[in-house]
Amino acid sequence: MAALNVVVGISGGIAAYKAVSVVRELVLAGHDVHVVATSNALRFVGLPTLEAISRNPVNTDLYEGVDEVRHVAVGQAADLIVVAPATAHTIAKIATGQASDFLGNTILASTAPIVIAPAMHTEMWQNPATVANIETLRSRGIHIVGPETGQLTGSDSGQGRMSEPSDIVAAALAAVASSHDLAGRTVLVTAGGTREPLDPVRFIGNRSSGKQGVAVANAALARGASVTLIGANLEVAPPVGVRLIEVGTTLELQTAVEAEAVTADLVVMAAAVADYRPAETAQSKIKKRSDSRTLELRLEENPDILRTLSSHRSRDQIIVGFAAETETDDSVLLQLGQAKISRKGCDFLVINRVGWTEGFASDRNTVIVINKLGDRVGEANGSKLSVAHRILDLVFAAR
Repeated sequence: MAALNVVVGISGGIAAYKAVSVVRELVLAGHDVHVVATSNALRFVGLPTLEAISRNPVNTDLYEGVDEVRHVAVGQAADLIVVAPATAHTIAKIATGQASDFLGNTILASTAPIVIAPAMHTEMWQNPATVANIETLRSRGIHIVGPETGQLTGSDSGQGRMSEPSDIVAAALAAVASSHDLAGRTVLVTAGGTREPLDPVRFIGNRSSGKQGVAVANAALARGASVTLIGANLEVAPPVGVRLIEVGTTLELQTAVEAEAVTADLVVMAAAVADYRPAETAQSKIKKRSDSRTLELRLEENPDILRTLSSHRSRDQIIVGFAAETETDDSVLLQLGQAKISRKGCDFLVINRVGWTEGFASDRNTVIVINKLGDRVGEANGSKLSVAHRILDLVFAAR
């Protein structure tokens, strides 16, 4: 990517310290970075730090550089604007078009892609006013990254934690590259792991958190698509703006996919689906038996949703499957993926290695993408959001 003129807006929240890393990553990537900090942001991060890291003077005062009309010139010259952190107050000001400070003027004067990374307490993020403001920003084509679920400023935790700097930078640069390349498209994503109940207490399942599938939904949404997410026991919150359908079992997932795939231009089957389910589900808790040290379970095969979807597609659509494998040898891993795509009949297959410490529940992923002929079209390694954007890039570049 050619060097960009990037504006990083920093508003007054404790997550402002992370903005230093956002600026640093963009500078190290070769971009010309100009920081616009609110007065409250400078209560958390010092001006010398921001100027040293960005290698440019920091813009703070609306009435500085009046002779060169700097309050609009900075926005006019920008190729990309990133606001991190974006507090509830700043989000409200952007949504209502206020220009009471340098940051507001910069945003209003720019036609560049805008990416914001919200950061606030859970109650503020879930407040109807903030929800409405985020929806307004999305409707205008502004990209939203996060927030994540985790430890917040005090002793509380929940959704509202600002995304990590690498994820913000990846999403921001992808926003420039994609330029809403999925506008007008309908995308269906499955995520999470199905669970097959043994009794009212126990189930057969897997360790999938849904992070990669949610990241794909987030990436598609940021690129302008209308996104439906079928979530199976998700451990992460879906992005605002995505239509969520919650399911539990493989059969429930199958029913939802069959209903929603009819209108989808792209289907990404990222959910980890149980291959088998109990032949019988006990209606009360299965008790430990004093006369036996073993318990026998009879399982029956679940339907192959991906193969059925691929063979009965009702329209010209792209279908992407996922293959999670524990194989450590890359050449064997690729062979397993080639055999699987031959059986499934989908257009692309994303192969990722999983194990005790990688793949499932991790914040990062390493994948190989192959086409229906079994040819390797590319790979990706990094945060799950950056991997999601890379998957979309490879899929549409190869069509």
